[in-house]
Order: sequence, then C-alpha cells, then structure tokens
Amino acid sequence: MRGLFDLQIVTAREKAELLRDRKGGRPIAALTAYDYPTARLLDEAGADLLLVGDSLGMVVLGFPDTTHVTLDHMLHHISAVSRARPGALVVGDLPIHTYDTPEQARKTAERLVAAGAEAVKLEGGVRQAAKVRAICEAGIPVLGHLGMLPQRVVEEGGYRKKGKTRAQADALLEGAMALVDAGVFGIVLESVVGETALEVSGKIPVPTIGIGCGEGNCDGEIAVMTDLIGSFPWFVPPFARPETDVADSITQAVRRYVSRVQGGR
Repeated sequence: MRGLFDLQIVTAREKAELLRDRKGGRPIAALTAYDYPTARLLDEAGADLLLVGDSLGMVVLGFPDTTHVTLDHMLHHISAVSRARPGALVVGDLPIHTYDTPEQARKTAERLVAAGAEAVKLEGGVRQAAKVRAICEAGIPVLGHLGMLPQRVVEEGGYRKKGKTRAQADALLEGAMALVDAGVFGIVLESVVGETALEVSGKIPVPTIGIGCGEGNCDGEIAVMTDLIGSFPWFVPPFARPETDVADSITQAVRRYVSRVQGGR
C-alpha cells in the first residue's frame, strides 16, 4: 500500500499543492520520521506526509525538550529520511533560533532542502508571516504550526492547552489567517481545544493537521511515531493513541537473547 503519491509527481511543490487540495476531503495522515528504515516503512504503509520533527530531540536524542535541537541535528536526520526516497512529502522542522529573521529563515530552509527536505515547518503566527513569505518566495513549501509551540515551552513554563478562551481563539485565528496570506499550504494545530480547532479549521482555506485537538476537528492528524508504536514508554502524551507496544516486544526479545547467550555457558 502507498499513499496519494503513487502518482508520478516530480516536484515538492506539486506534492504540497495536492495536500492543500485535500482541504475538506480525505483526511491527511501524517507521522514523524527520524531515520531511513522508519521512513520506508511509513511510506509503504500509506502515510501522506513525513515530518522530520524537532521532537527528535526528546524521543531520539534524550533532551528534555526541543530547545536543545540544533540545525546540524536536523540536517543529519533529514538526510537519513530522504535517503528512503519516500513518495510522501518530507517536511523538516526549522529548529529554534534558526529563523529569527526572514533572511535567516530563508537560508535555514534552503539548507534543510539541500539535505533532502521537500518542505519546511516553523512555529508561530502573525510575527512569523514575513519569514514564511520569504521562504515561499524562494520556492520552498511551508507548513505552519499554531497552538502549543514546543520551542516556547521554557519561556511559557510548560505545556499548556490553547484556545480555551475567546481571546485565545481569536488570536489563533488571526495567526492562521496571517500564515495563509503568507503562503503556507497547511497548518499544524497542536493541543488546541476541540471547539477552537474546529472553528479555525472551518474558517481558513488550507488544511489543518491536528495533534491533541480531538477527533474530527481538523483536516488531518499527525502523530509522533514513537507514541503510535509505543517505543518511548517513559513519557506518553495523554492524547496519544498507541497502536502497538514495541517497547515490550523489544524488551522480551532482548531478554530471550540474553538468556540464550548466557545459558550456553
């Protein structure tokens, strides 16, 4: 099984436009990927979009949050994922402090693309519009990210649900419209209350891809791969829906291996 991109699509922009056209149609199924074999498996299973997210800082590199992720980290993992040559659109996160100005944002995006990304994602709304526009003008598709912003977890003092009040909902909608005007092909909504996510989704012309927003409130969903397969048991977000328990399978396999090797002596 493969996803939408069994078609002979030759450019990243065409892939992004096809995803944009999914607004209100067949939901977008997106997942994070950080390495070559995982990217191949997810693509062969039919994922539409593979995000090389800075979440790798926590679930791959062992950092406490995404603020420790560097550009070199992202380039390394994007290169690995891109070697799988997936049909799914490969999106790379711009890590913190690599897009503080429009010019820096464009240069960082170009480096991610040179490493193998087909599109990039950055966090924030109104104040990021000029940066999004600069990247789009360079011919690179951009995915927005609103709601709970992991790169701001330190300054905000933790992970908090967004869109709880009318003022917060209005601010999210304002940010979404600014990103749309700047040229994004879609927007990730993270940890936004369901009612607000549904409202934002209904008022913008590009698809929203939700995580922690409840079911049916966005035009698609994205999950962190380690949450989906249960390979990072030390922390599981409350909204995660694991489909299997790889951590237990690995533990049991290694115990059998150790027993076999040591039992022969």
